Amino acid sequence: MCNRYAPPRPEDVLQRWLPRQASVNFPAGPVFPRAPGPFIRTSRRGTQGESGPPELVVGQWALVPGFAKSARLPYSTNNARFEELASKASYRQPWARGQRCIIPAAWFDEPCWETGRNVWWRFRRADGQPWALAGLWNTWADPTSGELVESYTMLTLNADAHPLMRRMHKPDRALPPERQDKRSVVVLQAQDEAAWLHGTPAEAAAVVGLAPVEVFDAAPVIDSGKADLFGG
Repeated sequence: MCNRYAPPRPEDVLQRWLPRQASVNFPAGPVFPRAPGPFIRTSRRGTQGESGPPELVVGQWALVPGFAKSARLPYSTNNARFEELASKASYRQPWARGQRCIIPAAWFDEPCWETGRNVWWRFRRADGQPWALAGLWNTWADPTSGELVESYTMLTLNADAHPLMRRMHKPDRALPPERQDKRSVVVLQAQDEAAWLHGTPAEAAAVVGLAPVEVFDAAPVIDSGKADLFGG
């Protein structure tokens, strides 16, 4: 699971995904669960909900499903297992409706327990570009006030066979190495982003996979408390 990441600089988001958008405003610095963060989705047009151009939205990093009584849920929804999207109550409607999004990230952190204690690692792209992470979004209406709350979740995929990501997270010593269910965020390649945003569920699912290890620039965080707002 990912519980800490940082968006790219606003100008980098505009250059990479929204070159025609004149201005952008979203919170700076690391994003934690239930805090606001930016995501990119296709806008909706017309009464039939046809897809429009990409738009940048700021919402809560913890998806609020339509059946929720409150935007603050008693359980975690900032990460969603890709394998459960079609069946889990919190995510099956956004998945079926094609409410998929791209979460731009300069870096994300994961815990490594190989030393017997938690050592945070920071993951950037080796080419210096922002990450395009796969997510789902939802717009929830408060049943009391009618307030609309935008929210999103970051997808994860089993990484037990990945040479880098399988090293992250605390191991379950009761399970063999091939059954740990270590998780990785879902990295979208540039050529697959259109299928993820605009394709059918089957077309979107076809582009989901683990990123090759050479894409990553990963190392332990020396002192995360002194990192600057955009990743230090």
